[in-house]
Amino acid sequence: MWLHLAVLGGLFYVLRWYRERQVVSHLRDKFVFITGCDSGFGNLLARQLDLRGLRVLAGCLTEQGAEQLRNQTSDRLQTVILDVTKTESVAAATEWVKERVGDRGLWGLVNNAGICTPMAPNQWLTKQDFVKILEVNLLGMIDVTLSLLPLVRKARGRVVNVSSVMGRLALFGGGYSISKYGVEAFSDSLRRELCYFGVKVAMIEPGYFLTNMTQDEVFNGSVQASWDHASPEIQELYGDNFLADFMKATDFLKAPWAGNLSLVTDCMEHALTACHPRSRYSAGWDAKLLYLPMSYLPSFLVDLMMYWCSPLPAKAL
Repeated sequence: MWLHLAVLGGLFYVLRWYRERQVVSHLRDKFVFITGCDSGFGNLLARQLDLRGLRVLAGCLTEQGAEQLRNQTSDRLQTVILDVTKTESVAAATEWVKERVGDRGLWGLVNNAGICTPMAPNQWLTKQDFVKILEVNLLGMIDVTLSLLPLVRKARGRVVNVSSVMGRLALFGGGYSISKYGVEAFSDSLRRELCYFGVKVAMIEPGYFLTNMTQDEVFNGSVQASWDHASPEIQELYGDNFLADFMKATDFLKAPWAGNLSLVTDCMEHALTACHPRSRYSAGWDAKLLYLPMSYLPSFLVDLMMYWCSPLPAKAL
């Protein structure tokens, strides 16, 4: 019996490996629009796809980021300034993309733009702290997607949304996990809607990686700012020791592969170029072996694990 199961399991993985190695034809004729290309995953993906010969349209928040990217790539790559939180900026970028893709449509849309701070205990934060993240990570992504979907439908192309393991498991307070849970829900519903029109939707769920927005100085500066704006009552409840311990939380998350951003961009590239992309990609061994399994555990077990690993407030019962 066990031998039969092992054989079936082996056949399944061989077939999946063969199926996933099939690549879409005529990639050099296809346009891909990527948001958040100033740095991090978006920047690396733009350079990676440009080397592959695709026609990359890169959305950057700043002219400096756009210029640096153009200097590192071929003449095929084009840039546009895009602030996903501003509808007029999204509309202007959409018209810019239309002019370039013409009747061919847009093969790939990669919603990569995002922020992760402020990230702190919920009681330290204000409504505006949550709104700030939701406007970029969720509402901005929805605005860009809905604006460009007619072009993606025309090409029967792909939508690739960057989520996170924190879209499956809320490890910290703040708007980041909330926004990524929203990305998961939007992507699931969109995938089911668009399958009737030949469009495929994939989610990328990275673990912890070192990018500009996860650097210690950025994270710690944001935590300190949230602490400074918290009420005296909250500061007394948590205490200064909690603040110091919480700032060290990212040390626990760091892994040897955290600086290898290609683990994420390779998943994005596969979602765009494979004939049979996955619905979800877990990038990083921490995502595959820790966070993803944790997300399937009973809530009380995850609560216990987080209780043991998290710093205690000064006035904890």
